[in-house]
Amino acid sequence: MAKRGKKYLEAAKHVDRAESYAPMEAIELVKKTSTSKFDGTVETHMRMGLDPRQADQQVRGVVALPHGTGKQIRILVFAEGEAVKIAEEAGADFVADDDLIKKIEGGWLDFDATIAIPQMMSKASKLGRVLGPRGLMPSPKSGTVVDAEDIGRVIAELRQGRVEFKLDKTGNIHVAVGKVGFEPEQLFENFAALMDAVQTARPPGAKGQFIKKIVLTATMGPGVKVDIGEALSLRTE
Repeated sequence: MAKRGKKYLEAAKHVDRAESYAPMEAIELVKKTSTSKFDGTVETHMRMGLDPRQADQQVRGVVALPHGTGKQIRILVFAEGEAVKIAEEAGADFVADDDLIKKIEGGWLDFDATIAIPQMMSKASKLGRVLGPRGLMPSPKSGTVVDAEDIGRVIAELRQGRVEFKLDKTGNIHVAVGKVGFEPEQLFENFAALMDAVQTARPPGAKGQFIKKIVLTATMGPGVKVDIGEALSLRTE
């Protein structure tokens, strides 16, 4: 186990590890116990009652966080022909031509999200080993493989706080829901939107307890357990 610093240990004293807190109380504790000098990210970690090896127990979806993530998103679009102009005019940071694709193959990853038109997926798929493990592979399921006329809409949604969530190989889901500098109400509304979306995405093979544990934490801060019953009761309009 890694040795914890003094700031972390002092912050951890404010959190009762045996208690599960109401969502708003957990959020306020996360803000209070943040130890980073910069505006840290607030993350939600969920331990799911699912077997990631089973095809009918996969969870994957997208959620539009009402207040965004607080992060500047750099967007790369796999496009060709007229779609290149559409992507550039919509504010894409990068448009992947053959040279840029070779650069990605070499390990360049200075972007946070990708979009592709269907005609470019044959080229994008060749980057699966590079993009896949980092969650950067465009996918129809995540709504990031779209026709050219929809590129602008998806770019706008990503800028506004559209994030993807999915079950990882260890049976967990990890999603950033904002920054420590957000108001508690903003973090609460983002968290509520995430909980609503995850429950909506419940797979047909899920049996028993769908979510076994929920923890909120800030960058370099202690984890705060959230009461599952109260979290599951959250809904967005």
